[in-house]
Amino acid sequence: MSGDFDPALLRTFVAVCRHGSLSRAADQAGRAQSALSTQIRRLEEMVGKRLLHRTGRGMSPTTEGELLLSYANRILALGEAAAARLRERAVAGSVRIGLSEDVAVAALPAALGRLRRSCPQLHLEIVVDDGERLASRWQEGSLDIAIGVCAAFVDEPVETWSVNLHWVCGIDDTPAPDLPLDVIVYAEPCSWRRLVFDALTAAGRDFRVSLTSHNVGATIAAVENGLGVAVLTTECVRPDTMRVISIGPDGATPLSAQFGLYASKRLNESGRAAVSLLRESLRGWTAPAWQDR
Repeated sequence: MSGDFDPALLRTFVAVCRHGSLSRAADQAGRAQSALSTQIRRLEEMVGKRLLHRTGRGMSPTTEGELLLSYANRILALGEAAAARLRERAVAGSVRIGLSEDVAVAALPAALGRLRRSCPQLHLEIVVDDGERLASRWQEGSLDIAIGVCAAFVDEPVETWSVNLHWVCGIDDTPAPDLPLDVIVYAEPCSWRRLVFDALTAAGRDFRVSLTSHNVGATIAAVENGLGVAVLTTECVRPDTMRVISIGPDGATPLSAQFGLYASKRLNESGRAAVSLLRESLRGWTAPAWQDR
């Protein structure tokens, strides 16, 4: 049986479990939903078990699916580690990396894990901060690599990608259309805060700020507990405790944010290797919206 576990099938299964939806996993992979559905069926036929079931909030693994998910994550990690050892990347030293909190809970942990496995002798000094403060650290020269919202940076990124944003509320919350909308926003200075206010104004929706925070974890908790509506990335939406809603008329332009990968021109060999590996990892996660600069 183990010889039948195609890594491509396992990656698709892991992605669907992570996103809680075939459509969201397909959007992130830049593939047709039918192609992912076919791969899941092939995997279920191979193991002779139902691996996913639909709920009112998306898709989640069955008991057998939970078991396979645990093994799948380990199989894929071991494959990456083996490939890294065979490439024999003898990269040592130290690299200072700054991450915007918005991406630190999404694609970046997996990308940084691949970097760590590929370059075990490379010491990573990682700082997670909100977009504006991260950009200030970058301007001060205290970071070698930064990944954050482009609107907060002055310099040109080496690569960019677009991230979809969603209006979300608590799973049992139903905002009243005739009352001001309670919104949860990040503290100033914040480009997303302005994006939210502009979108609500354009939709003609009256609103009031119910909570302000620099922390995405606090924002998620506030949404889950019904304190208001917030704008979150796909990876931050928890289908078991949140639901995506529409703001404004049907067909309105969806919100999105542009993220960038910034690399210092003073990078040594270790830093350049880190940038190269991060680019490889993030391209696999965000394709096809990635753009070279």
